Amino acid sequence: MERKFQSVNLPFFILGIVDLVLLNFSFRLAYFKQISHYFVISDYYFTLLVVFNLSWLVSALLNKVDTIEKFADPKHVVFSLVKTLFVHAFLILAYIVSFQVWDYSRLFLIFTYLFVTILTLSFRFFFTYIIKKYGNLGLKSNKVVIVGAEESGKALLNYFNTYKYFGYKFMGFFDNNPNTEGLDKSLIKGDLNKLKDYCIEEQIDEIYFTLPLTDKILINDLLKFADEQCIYFKMAPEMSLMGHKELNFKFYGNIPVMTLRKDPLGYTFNKIVKRAFDIAFSFFVISCIFPFILPIIAIAIKLESKGPIFFKQLRPGKKNRLFVCYKFRTMKVNKSDHVQATKNDARITKSGAFLRKTSLDELPQFFNVLLGDMSVVGPRPNMVNQLKTYSKLIDKYTVRHFVTPGITGYAQVNGYRGETKEIEAMEKRVEYDVKYIENWSLFLDIKIIFLTVFNIVKGEENAY
Repeated sequence: MERKFQSVNLPFFILGIVDLVLLNFSFRLAYFKQISHYFVISDYYFTLLVVFNLSWLVSALLNKVDTIEKFADPKHVVFSLVKTLFVHAFLILAYIVSFQVWDYSRLFLIFTYLFVTILTLSFRFFFTYIIKKYGNLGLKSNKVVIVGAEESGKALLNYFNTYKYFGYKFMGFFDNNPNTEGLDKSLIKGDLNKLKDYCIEEQIDEIYFTLPLTDKILINDLLKFADEQCIYFKMAPEMSLMGHKELNFKFYGNIPVMTLRKDPLGYTFNKIVKRAFDIAFSFFVISCIFPFILPIIAIAIKLESKGPIFFKQLRPGKKNRLFVCYKFRTMKVNKSDHVQATKNDARITKSGAFLRKTSLDELPQFFNVLLGDMSVVGPRPNMVNQLKTYSKLIDKYTVRHFVTPGITGYAQVNGYRGETKEIEAMEKRVEYDVKYIENWSLFLDIKIIFLTVFNIVKGEENAY
């Protein structure tokens, strides 16, 4: 069973300050090299420096490395920095375009990002080295024992072995009925009757209780003993009977609340960020792209077949609430619009085939986004009859309706778009939709948008 234990907090504000110092130094170094051989920055570039700092704070907060465990992983360090730089560059580009400040030197910008990448990576890898070599700052390692040699106990042991440089020294398990499968038997120090004497004799610093929480008498007894001996008593209870691979905890004040599924979009701040991005992106498309494309598409649709330019259909959205979904009409007017399009479908017009291939038929859905019925990125809204059918056949199908449906989605950029002939194809689509819901971030949305554009240019086999 995979489970998250409380991680060691990293003084993130210190790392943030170092990052800002390196960013400002890189900016000035690039200015010295490319603009002027003086470190005094002109007012024009000083304004950009202010925007650089503000954008860096936003992008760093979105992609922060807030635990030593993550910081000690070189791959995560590099990936996190790349994400931060990507979001930062996007914000700077948005500033330049929005305020039409085109006079900034492109080479200056390139050198700034080059310098900040080199300096930041160097600092982070140096910091990683310090953590791994002097993780507990030379202090005595904490001696720990685990009560319960079951799944949670073994997972906790693996954590201690992985992050030894945090100052953990595992001393052994105590359990009346230990599960020794896959475990070195020498690590079992005895039953629960021997625990107290062992803790006193070996001067144990921390006791981790990983058995079920049903035995209140045992827990209170160990807690009282730990308090008397100045030993920290912590709990990571065995919950294998729950049948879930990952458990997450939120705190409502001082009350721990367990959730069986990650839900980033359950937080108000994340909802605001996603909605603000949806409005800004949709407004940009509708105001800058739609006016130029609409007349061309409208003429092409009208010349080829009779009927309206737009196609409207009821689709189930968030919490299965129906909404009117808009698209450019890609088929001849027919009475079987509830039937999913297939390859070489006779109903599809020539212009419609092009619109479907390039996903231009979805452009009117940006109005759905402004209305709040859809998001730019999210699970694609299926037809009503598909909801009725697949909700009975596919586990977790309705989970995708916890969030607002999207114009494009994680499943689509991973090759699962278009017709679903077999139930396995829909199962994979649902799997990716659930992954998206449980791992949402603004960066993931931006990544999916770029992959969507890339796939359109490259061409997709299932786009018909």
